[in-house]
Amino acid sequence: MKNRISQYFQLEANGTTVQREVVGGITTFLAMSYIIFVQPGVLSQAGMDFRAVLCATCLAAALSTFLMGFAANYPVALAPGMGENFFFVYTLCGVAPLGFGLSWQQALAAVLLAGIFFIAITLTGIRAQIVNSIPDSLKRGIAAGIGLFITLIGLEYGGLVVAAPGTLVRLGDFRQPATLVSVLGLLALFFLLAFRVRGAILLGILVTAGMAAAAGLVHYHGLLSAQIHLLPTFMKFDLHGLFSIEPAKLASAIFVLFYLALFDTVGTLVGVGQQAGLLREGKLPRAGRALFADAVGTTVGAGLGTSTITCYIESAAGVSDGARTGLANMVTGALLLAAMFFSPLASMIGGGVEVGVGAGNHPIIRYPTLAPALIVVGSMMLKVVRDFEWDDATEYLPAFLILVGIPLTFSIADGIAFGLIAYSVAKVATGRWRECPTLTYIFAALFVVQFFIL
Repeated sequence: MKNRISQYFQLEANGTTVQREVVGGITTFLAMSYIIFVQPGVLSQAGMDFRAVLCATCLAAALSTFLMGFAANYPVALAPGMGENFFFVYTLCGVAPLGFGLSWQQALAAVLLAGIFFIAITLTGIRAQIVNSIPDSLKRGIAAGIGLFITLIGLEYGGLVVAAPGTLVRLGDFRQPATLVSVLGLLALFFLLAFRVRGAILLGILVTAGMAAAAGLVHYHGLLSAQIHLLPTFMKFDLHGLFSIEPAKLASAIFVLFYLALFDTVGTLVGVGQQAGLLREGKLPRAGRALFADAVGTTVGAGLGTSTITCYIESAAGVSDGARTGLANMVTGALLLAAMFFSPLASMIGGGVEVGVGAGNHPIIRYPTLAPALIVVGSMMLKVVRDFEWDDATEYLPAFLILVGIPLTFSIADGIAFGLIAYSVAKVATGRWRECPTLTYIFAALFVVQFFIL
């Protein structure tokens, strides 16, 4: 059996062993497992059932991670993307005019269509060509902008900042127990990261949950559950309702879902592949198979009840512990499946805490156990800012507009639109129009039409 496994995953050719792959797979799971708690907490804001989203997340992540390992033989795990999940809740399901005003069932239908589109263009090879046509500076701006957006959400989840008339936000009330727990949890996470502790984000969530329990904010409801609670979201996508919305909104929703997943996946594959020594002459062999895995994952995930699936940069942690092949993914996927049975614990950790009553007698909900993790994940996504082309205004200014546009408009789509339009205009105005790919001009024109005509 061991020899068959070694031959299938080409362990010797990749300079690795079964033991190294197992350790690497466990490390990757620890590094990315925060999504098991975060994803249900985020999507439940759109009205989705917490436990059903947890099961859907684990199943979709495990399936796509297995597929990546079997088909592409890469140690790259997949799960619902951070950024895509916030786009799902705050833009697709957000209230107009900032959001599209979709129901979560319609938003799942949009994810389903995007996944089917991913599969089609991946099989034809077009997906990789599209990636190469988008300016690198804009890709970096998108990653950084989503990072700031996630950080802002984390600060609001913890009550560190609150909405204020006349300004976007102001400092929160640190005397509130939920806010104090968020601050202490953030400090604990700082220390874990500073000492390079494996699975620091997951441990940070658990430590913060312990503090919240000690403060009486969360209550223990059990550890394990033998039930797979999936029916509230399973096959609940609403294609008929999605097609009843304005064609421009539909096209915009599909486009941004495609755009976000496209760059997340390719950027992660290249980054992790380079770290693992998998690139050959600057290219990633079997890239088409790897892209196919996340396309299938997104499609299946929409059917199960979760947002876009993408490759996880946390796979780099497993690579650093020796993972070099898809065998590590088998370990990570198995652990993701096992995590489904910890739904009572996840509900306790990811659930909200009512801290008061706001406008219209609506309860004010805080998420002190998730807030520190979101703040830190957002900060990690800002690393790309150092790669901005700071000596070229036609490159860094459009990227900067995306960076600030996403959190300030509370819309990933609008932030991307700012950057695309600015990049196109800047290149034309400076006589460098040939530097801007044709596809960027087309996307920018579509956004202009949306802003000024539709």
